[in-house]
Amino acid sequence: MFKRSDHAVVHRFATACRAGSAGAIRSLLSPEVIAVSDGGGQVFAAPGPVRGVAQVAQCVSDLLDVHPGLALTVEAVNGQPGVVLRGADGVVAVVSLKVTGGKVAAVWIVLNPDKLRHWV
Repeated sequence: MFKRSDHAVVHRFATACRAGSAGAIRSLLSPEVIAVSDGGGQVFAAPGPVRGVAQVAQCVSDLLDVHPGLALTVEAVNGQPGVVLRGADGVVAVVSLKVTGGKVAAVWIVLNPDKLRHWV
């Protein structure tokens, strides 16, 4: 169950992403943060887990750089607050976050078009 304070962290993460601020993204990440992305072999995604503040912040920044002008909204993702990234042609990515101790401990990025079809 997400706490209200965790929901605030998700909103700050979305705000940092909208601003394109790698420093702000880094400040929200736990030292042990891990990111996993799923491109389904159809779009580029990291080939394995990405670990560490600098590496995860770079992974998120790279996603935003590849898709400039995205609209980011905080929405329910698997029943928890997450971030949905939309471009002109629809949803580009859905990001789920695990928040622990007021920091983002895990980032799951779904880029696989087959898994994004139901997102409007």
